[in-house]
Amino acid sequence: MPRALGERQPNERLREMITACGLSYDAVARAVVRVAAENGKALRTNRSAVAHWVAGTIPGEQTAAYLTEALSRRAGRPVAPEQIGLAAGLRPLPASSSPTGEAAALARADVDNRGFLATAVYTVTGASLPLGYDHEPVARLLRARAGQAKAGRGEVAVVRHVTRAFGAADEVLGGGHGLSSVAAYLADTVVPLLSAWYLDDRTRREAFGAAAELAWLLGWKHHDLGQEGAAQAYYRTGFQLAAEADPYGQAAWMTRALAHQALTAGHRRQARDLAITALARAAGHADGATESLLLVTHARTLAALGERPAAARALIAAEDALARSDEPQASYSLLAGPAPGTFASHTARALT
Repeated sequence: MPRALGERQPNERLREMITACGLSYDAVARAVVRVAAENGKALRTNRSAVAHWVAGTIPGEQTAAYLTEALSRRAGRPVAPEQIGLAAGLRPLPASSSPTGEAAALARADVDNRGFLATAVYTVTGASLPLGYDHEPVARLLRARAGQAKAGRGEVAVVRHVTRAFGAADEVLGGGHGLSSVAAYLADTVVPLLSAWYLDDRTRREAFGAAAELAWLLGWKHHDLGQEGAAQAYYRTGFQLAAEADPYGQAAWMTRALAHQALTAGHRRQARDLAITALARAAGHADGATESLLLVTHARTLAALGERPAAARALIAAEDALARSDEPQASYSLLAGPAPGTFASHTARALT
């Protein structure tokens, strides 16, 4: 018998995915609520709502994104919206084949459609990028795209000056102050510098390092607004830019940002794995102050897992590294403030 015009059709794809994941409707509802909470949203989703979705009701765009992420985690692989019958209306984050293109796309989205980027969802798979990242193919691609325009240390110094100025403003005013202005600067001024011709490779790498610092600042501003999905997107892009500049110390610092996000979201083992990866990258390549902050992050993840002796050893190692005055604190880690204050704050959290 033909279906009446406008009659709702059951979402068989969603039903099949829930069954394949071995979840009850109650469990699905709890998982969606948990993902929403990680993104700063309080949902009252229950088994009845899930039953309505399976029956054909289309959840709101944001709730659909949370549902997709919840099922991806349970399946142990990324699940696309169309695989669960929710393709309509769900828009992916801006993406590109290179970190420079992605940085420009993210920043332009912040300027032109900030509301869209603000609804991005924090994902477990998104946090795992540094765990198996190989920057060499990306580096070859970026070098092949170098243009004819010339740039030098003066331009790089200006980028760092602007980043510090906006970072200082954020410390005083908070709330993501100047976010759109910083995003426009990244898209329109900084990204084009990354395809310029440089007199030496050191200056070119410094340009990528400065861009990574700006991406970190944009991630922090979104975090300050409670927009963890957007923050994660900038941290991921910042990690890739940092790997082009310094695949050791600075890439480790961006990995630390993702570790902190994972820890805050309650993904303690992933946070620990990211912290370990950061320490391995930075070994022998970071100043004492920066290494201290990486170690105290590791200590926090161990403490969160209840591994108290290991956490205590990491805290002692962090204190020893902080006392090591071998060289000045790197500019990228100074964006988070002088190391002693940051060390004290995170040590207190680990001890708590």
